[in-house]
Amino acid sequence: MVPYLKHNTKIVATVGPACNTYETLLELAQTGVHIFRLNFSHGSHADHQKVIDIIQQLNREYDFHLGILADLQGPKLRIGKIENNELLIRPGDELTFVNENCLGNMDKIYMSYPQFASDVQPGEKVLVDDGKIVLEVIDTNGTDRVKLKVLFGNVLSSNKGVNLPDTKVSLPCLTEKDLIDLDFILTQPVNWIALSFVRSASDILDLKARIEAKNHEAKVLAKIEKPEAVKRIKKIIKASNAIMIARGDLAVEVPMEKLPGIQKQIINLCMQWARPVIVATQMMESMIHNPSPTRAEITDVANAVLDGADALMLSGETSVGDHPAKVIEAMNKIICEAEKSYSLQDRRPSPTKKSRTFLSDVICFNAAKTAEEVGAKAILGLTSSGYTGFKVSSFRPNCKIYIFSEKSQMLGTMNLLWGVQCFEYTKYTTTDETFTDITNILKGQQLLESGDLIIQTASMPIHQRHRTNMLKVCTVE
Repeated sequence: MVPYLKHNTKIVATVGPACNTYETLLELAQTGVHIFRLNFSHGSHADHQKVIDIIQQLNREYDFHLGILADLQGPKLRIGKIENNELLIRPGDELTFVNENCLGNMDKIYMSYPQFASDVQPGEKVLVDDGKIVLEVIDTNGTDRVKLKVLFGNVLSSNKGVNLPDTKVSLPCLTEKDLIDLDFILTQPVNWIALSFVRSASDILDLKARIEAKNHEAKVLAKIEKPEAVKRIKKIIKASNAIMIARGDLAVEVPMEKLPGIQKQIINLCMQWARPVIVATQMMESMIHNPSPTRAEITDVANAVLDGADALMLSGETSVGDHPAKVIEAMNKIICEAEKSYSLQDRRPSPTKKSRTFLSDVICFNAAKTAEEVGAKAILGLTSSGYTGFKVSSFRPNCKIYIFSEKSQMLGTMNLLWGVQCFEYTKYTTTDETFTDITNILKGQQLLESGDLIIQTASMPIHQRHRTNMLKVCTVE
């Protein structure tokens, strides 16, 4: 039996050593995880294969529709190893970053980015270790050496990440490692592929073309981590199937005070264009070791819910934390309480005549609006492409959304969507017979009862699987 959806905002959990067994993944799914994230920055293909097999087994055995998000590493920039693992520095010191793989000291430090010297310009900032160290470019020879001045920081350690907030980075989104990982991913039943360090819509279109060439049905999720992505956010959202606000690198590369406003802006735009949006990074990081979140984390989670996010993502909390299930339980409680105060407050997007799906958009918009006006218990929809689920969800109705599809792949994909609970259905006869059947399924699972008002959306004639063109208000018999 499909577990009852406790709240509308979904939970994405990263899999790692702390939760990669059958027993723990089952516990997390039963506690409230909807999508499992596989982080390809860590682990072998064999490790990820094992997790995918377990998730598929859980979906079969428990009639779950757990989705799988494969997160590509992207072009990670790092310094190399440092002598004795630590280099003491102070403001005013000068350092030299080189392309030569060496043991770092005050004379030279290895930088993993081959185009670093040709991309940076004097005066640009270079941030190391999530901004704990701030450097400024003094000079570059344009090929393999860059001189930098220390502006802030005192200890430089081995293998720390580097951010270039002022630099136009020439590296492609898909690295050699990503392409190897992608070849593996496209042999697996993953629902979403996350592209790291997106800078333009063309990055998304390139990945989509590669997926299509392999005849895979995975959707593309753009991770917003760079200032360039924020500047081009509308085009990136339109090109993508979903968005992740990856606040870790983003918060280092944009002025910190702008982050909350950027989060709200992106969520509102995603709702307008029916793109699910995930808020990620440090949601409940203190619970990696602690049994309860901080007050600031509670507020952060609640605010993401009130902003209208489709899903919230956990990283180290579940992948390497001491008690992954406790984190999910705590997040469930915060989400449920926050949703009591959730209101669109006139933010519900309106259909636009410029959309190629305008007529169907109007049907889905009015399904949400009518449900609110008549006090409907649920909106029922049928979909092959996922359109109905994505669109109805984007209008954030104040009732349950039950979506049926014959495609098991699409069920896992739609499990990311705000408020959508998915069911597999393959019978499809006439419109009336089909809706009677799916209504009885919901009654059998005690999700509907006689006398409930419901909204039905479908494409007529139903067997042709065209776009949504019908809305009906009826009472459950």
